[in-house]
Amino acid sequence: MTLERQAVRPPAQTRGAGRRSRREEILEIAVGLFAARGYHGVSMDDIGAAAGVTGPALYHHFAGKEAMLAAALIPVSEQLLAGGQAHIAEAGDDPRAALAALVDFHVEFALANPAVIALHLHELDRLPEEPRRQIRRLQRLYVEEWVATLTALRGGELTDGEARVLAHAAFGLMNSTPFLGGEVDRVRRAELLRAATLSALQGTEAEKG
Repeated sequence: MTLERQAVRPPAQTRGAGRRSRREEILEIAVGLFAARGYHGVSMDDIGAAAGVTGPALYHHFAGKEAMLAAALIPVSEQLLAGGQAHIAEAGDDPRAALAALVDFHVEFALANPAVIALHLHELDRLPEEPRRQIRRLQRLYVEEWVATLTALRGGELTDGEARVLAHAAFGLMNSTPFLGGEVDRVRRAELLRAATLSALQGTEAEKG
């Protein structure tokens, strides 16, 4: 399945079971087009044509492309932060369990939402300053949840800065989903991403070299 056909939906852990609204359907189509063709490669007319919506009806739902991009990225950033915090809380005082839960949570999100990942990687700077600042803040808070978990797990072995390096490296692994082909089935892809991420985060002798 191409990025153009990928849905923009909340992570599996927070996704509701109800039918999507017309606005959500249009947003899904816009996200797929942005991810496949690039933000500047897609016009409002392209989105309307793909959604079977006339111009006035399309603007009834969104003021323009910037509004669509913000509507896709801000809720996802909020859901990642809330989901990460919830998994850490569920793990209680067990940082190893918290890290495993965080990895599972993010891998599932990344596999379910490659188009959204692509937008985060390539199109975030297209947003106006205020929504871009809001998303960056949410992202930083999410990273700090990982940093706190890593430093709790690895005692005095890591500084906050070092844990932050590892967290960003882990996101690079997990957020590779827009670039993965279909030659490996989804279950196996999830297993490989989880194993690679946990291996990178839990520490090896190579770090001391």
